[in-house]
Amino acid sequence: MNSVITIKQLAKTLSLSNLSSNLESILTNGLEKTNQQFLLELLQAEMALREQRSKERRVKQASLPAIKTLESFDTAFQTSITSRQLAQLGELTWIESLHNLIFLGPPGVGKTHISLALCSLALDAGYKVFFTSMDRLIHILKTAEISRNSSVRLKYIYTCDLVVVDELGYLPVTRNEANLFFQLLTKLHDKASVVITSNKGFEGWADIFGDTILATAMLDRLTFRCQVIPLSGESYRLTHRSDLFT
Repeated sequence: MNSVITIKQLAKTLSLSNLSSNLESILTNGLEKTNQQFLLELLQAEMALREQRSKERRVKQASLPAIKTLESFDTAFQTSITSRQLAQLGELTWIESLHNLIFLGPPGVGKTHISLALCSLALDAGYKVFFTSMDRLIHILKTAEISRNSSVRLKYIYTCDLVVVDELGYLPVTRNEANLFFQLLTKLHDKASVVITSNKGFEGWADIFGDTILATAMLDRLTFRCQVIPLSGESYRLTHRSDLFT
């Protein structure tokens, strides 16, 4: 059997995708290289391809609704947080130390923008991330036992390094839904960093969940190692809205 064909078959068996797909060009470009250099570059190319595919899978599983960056955040408009503080968050040391972040403030002040930007940085750094609205998360929790899709999502959440829950407090939560959310937070405690955005201050969480004791227990777990970041001011979207007739 032709040696090139044999090498391709072996490469596929060993899951060496770059080698199996680009064997001819690899052999041609490697003619003038030493065996050691050739092997090193071959393995580096395989590793780069695997890392790229791994990131593509993690990005897909993260379910980000949009791509945002810290550089595009307007700290001149939103003065509640500084560029230096954003840069510190962007270093992601808080994920390594299992710290949580809670962004509080009215709609349009940048809570979701910063959260999405941190998700993108975490994905670039190799972390497993999941982004969800509170409403979508409640649906996943309620249907995990009857929906395969929800079950798979929930199992993935438990493996993540960073879980972002957006828009807590925008929609009412039943007592059963609050219990399910509390169970999730309990399982993630000391295993993953949690980021929460909410339009309600802590004093309003008892109203969100309909139970003062349960809300206190949630805050006890979330704020044990946590940076609370209040954002205030006008809505960026309303201030910069586009008028069709202007």
